[in-house]
Amino acid sequence: MELGQVGMSGHSDELWGLAVHTTENIFVTAGYDKTITCWNATTHQSVWTTTVAEEAQSADIHPDGSVLVVGLKSGRWMIFDARDGRYIATNVDGNEQHDSVKFSPDGHRLALGSHDNYIYIYNVSDDRQTYERHGRCQGHSSFITHVDWSADSQNLKSCSGDYELLFWDANTCKQATSAALLRDIVWSTYTTILGFDVAGIWPEGADGTDINTVGRNNGASLVATGDDFGKVNIFRFPKPSRSPLLRTVTARMSPACASSTTTRHCSPRAARTPV
Repeated sequence: MELGQVGMSGHSDELWGLAVHTTENIFVTAGYDKTITCWNATTHQSVWTTTVAEEAQSADIHPDGSVLVVGLKSGRWMIFDARDGRYIATNVDGNEQHDSVKFSPDGHRLALGSHDNYIYIYNVSDDRQTYERHGRCQGHSSFITHVDWSADSQNLKSCSGDYELLFWDANTCKQATSAALLRDIVWSTYTTILGFDVAGIWPEGADGTDINTVGRNNGASLVATGDDFGKVNIFRFPKPSRSPLLRTVTARMSPACASSTTTRHCSPRAARTPV
């Protein structure tokens, strides 16, 4: 795998959200300039662009590629047609930003990790147009930073601002504590910065703020990290102990703050600087 220094110019303020299409070579970015843009990863050109009334914090594309969800700073979250950017609906949960939004692998549910310490779970209709509140996961004592679904769409894991890793039963919205259950779970994505499989990504002497983001490829062979020094680091996965990294790239002069994974990519998602 080769990492280039290719950039795409478009946003005029901090870029926080990225959603990568599962089958097509396109992705969507969303940022504090209130702009949402779909990009062609091959031509580096914009496919469509739309604007919203407030800063965008997070994004995800439905597994079938039909719709896009964007989490905003106010607690609102919006649904768009992922193919052309057409607005579909707006929903509200709390009054704080949604730092992580994730569709389940089977596409039937949506999880929103909020700055109010809750994870909201919604049922998604077959036509992707209607979203009904299923429940709310309560247990973190700080804001949610990262959320991952299990491959069978039955469980979640999440990290919070106080560096706590918790596991959840998505059906009951209750915390899962069974060691046997947790040991056997296969994760669809791996974006949480804590866990046995990524214990080795932390350099000696690092504190909890040094690594901001993790992204594992779906082949479960590589993991990328974005750190406070503007670097994207590539390791073999799993990484339970310290070992040499495969490659490091300076993405920006300021922190690399998020990452996204698909069936084909392990790619940097965002940087806390205009692009």
